[in-house]
Amino acid sequence: MIRIVKRPETASSKFDNIKRTILASLAAVAASAVVMLFMGYNPLDIYGKIIQGSLGTAYRFRETVNKAIPLATLSLGVLVAFKMKFWNIGGEGQFYMGAFGASLVALSFPKLAAPLLLPLMAAAAVLFAGIWILIPALLKARFSTSETLVTLMLNYVASQWVSYLQYGPWKDPAAIGFPKIVAFSKNAVLPKVLGIHIGWIIVLVLTLFIYVLLKKTKLGFEIEVAGESEATARYAGMNMLKITIITGMISGGLCGIAGMMQASAIERSLSDQLSGGLGFTAVITTWLAHLSPPGILLTSFLFSMLILGGMFLQSSLQIPAAISGILQGIILFFAVGSEFFTRYTFTRE
Repeated sequence: MIRIVKRPETASSKFDNIKRTILASLAAVAASAVVMLFMGYNPLDIYGKIIQGSLGTAYRFRETVNKAIPLATLSLGVLVAFKMKFWNIGGEGQFYMGAFGASLVALSFPKLAAPLLLPLMAAAAVLFAGIWILIPALLKARFSTSETLVTLMLNYVASQWVSYLQYGPWKDPAAIGFPKIVAFSKNAVLPKVLGIHIGWIIVLVLTLFIYVLLKKTKLGFEIEVAGESEATARYAGMNMLKITIITGMISGGLCGIAGMMQASAIERSLSDQLSGGLGFTAVITTWLAHLSPPGILLTSFLFSMLILGGMFLQSSLQIPAAISGILQGIILFFAVGSEFFTRYTFTRE
């Protein structure tokens, strides 16, 4: 009989993690090539078109960065929660609630000067998204409910709430029946730096902030200890309710900031198609980055290349854009597989 046995606990070095990620990525590329061959496509053509479609021109590069900005911000939010082993699968819902909070301020005070309006929009995004994640955080802290299920279900509540606003009370009367929300004023739109909206600078600052928070502060230490063992954290006198609430607020707030930036800089309005599933993709990019803030910048950019490149495939080679989703799934499969074989081995009895 063959049994799965956990390997002895050994501290993996950063080099081991990087090596494992590279090997898993190469295996995923090879497996993807085999799948494409069975589908009748030339893998080299597809990989080439993905690169061309995401980086081939200055415009495509800007669009890839524009896609990577909310994805990286969402991933940072997911990372903070995952560090505590609070499995926040609700980035999508927190994204929409953050966008809703920012839109509420933008539409309520359209004539307010940008230096005042934009920070207020960001604060509202953090507040609304933070409140949204407090629901599963409090339920977990008080009743030990599964935050995975609660955060997942709240995604659909948030997106349907935005749909209700879009088709109902916030519907633009000047849109001649078309279900859309009125556009933001110019004061509510994030400025551009080097041809890309300032969100790319915000993401870099947030990445540094999260790195310092987790590595250099007391709260970061408490989050890590609580993630390793809740019993140990309680024995050390840590307030688990307080840590859970603060961690949840930071995680949800970051996801809300992503929604604010997307609504302000890209859509310049609120829409139920604002995210395009980025909240779920953020779970993959966070996992592939091994919960590393700098690593998230890389994985988010690479996945943005896949998304934009997949769209280009459809127009250039008449290949369904969903093939990029297949590639994402294969990459995740091999990443999880590499993690499994790092932690477990097979023995024969």
